[in-house]
Amino acid sequence: MLVASRSAESRPAGTPNSVDAVSLAIIEQLQEDGRRPYAAIGKAVGLSEAAVRQRVQKLLDQGVMQIVAVTDPLTVGFRRQAMLGINVEGDLDPVAEALTAMDEVEYVVLTAGSFDLLAEVVCEDDDHLLEVISKRIRTLPGVRSTESFVYLKLKKQTYQWGSR
Repeated sequence: MLVASRSAESRPAGTPNSVDAVSLAIIEQLQEDGRRPYAAIGKAVGLSEAAVRQRVQKLLDQGVMQIVAVTDPLTVGFRRQAMLGINVEGDLDPVAEALTAMDEVEYVVLTAGSFDLLAEVVCEDDDHLLEVISKRIRTLPGVRSTESFVYLKLKKQTYQWGSR
């Protein structure tokens, strides 16, 4: 299991940064091994097992981090990944919300630059990707254009950011 933490920069504006050095150390321990026992984490950061358990729960409740099993899409039947650049007419939020509701969409980012939104999609194959783009994303009200960046080979994917 792996922990993906969010840095202060990715939190919504106005969200207080309540992550102190000890919490960051706990996050770092979990990023190395998401199944590391709380007692072992406690020894590493100088807290009791109960205190670590409470801090981890608080970090989860606040949305500072998630503890998830990260899979390699290729090994579980998803052979096509792509980043989509999307341009929108009008309000971005309805399009972003519609994208977040799609199972194939892994994340959605509102951006500045050439695209209004970036969305990473994971699909079974090229036909599935074509269906998602052509029949579901391009038909969303407000979507003006899309550009697809198909992944040929993933060279690096880590979840270590936010604590170092």
